[in-house]
Amino acid sequence: MLTKKGKYGLKAMVHLAGRPPGEATLVTDIAVSNEIPKKFLDTILGELRNAGFVNSKKGKGGGYTLARPAHDIRVGHIVRVLDGPLAPIQCASKTSYRRCDDCADEKHCCVRLIMLEARNAIATVLDNRTLAEMRALSESDEAHLMYYI
Repeated sequence: MLTKKGKYGLKAMVHLAGRPPGEATLVTDIAVSNEIPKKFLDTILGELRNAGFVNSKKGKGGGYTLARPAHDIRVGHIVRVLDGPLAPIQCASKTSYRRCDDCADEKHCCVRLIMLEARNAIATVLDNRTLAEMRALSESDEAHLMYYI
């Protein structure tokens, strides 16, 4: 399950993807616009900065910007940085694999096999969608709204 940290991080990244390239955005603006606690967002943006997804600048004209174009950032990479592996259980993880203590036959374990399938389905979606595509999803409803009188 996506944690609040992961959800808020995605919201913040989508917010930054909607800004003109290179234009810094204050943490307060991101927090207020997306109803995210500012202190928590500070921590999340720090992790995203350390992972190379955002740049930060202090002082006048400061704030956060995307470190790369939104079409070069995969949603799955953001989720992994903030929430860790995509697999529901460790024995189904590609990056943090650990064998279960209670498993006698891992090759035939029905729980592991279905969780591998779930992990692969999640990875297929998240690793094949970009931040730009995610941003476009939020705009698609607005583009189709037309009022007739």
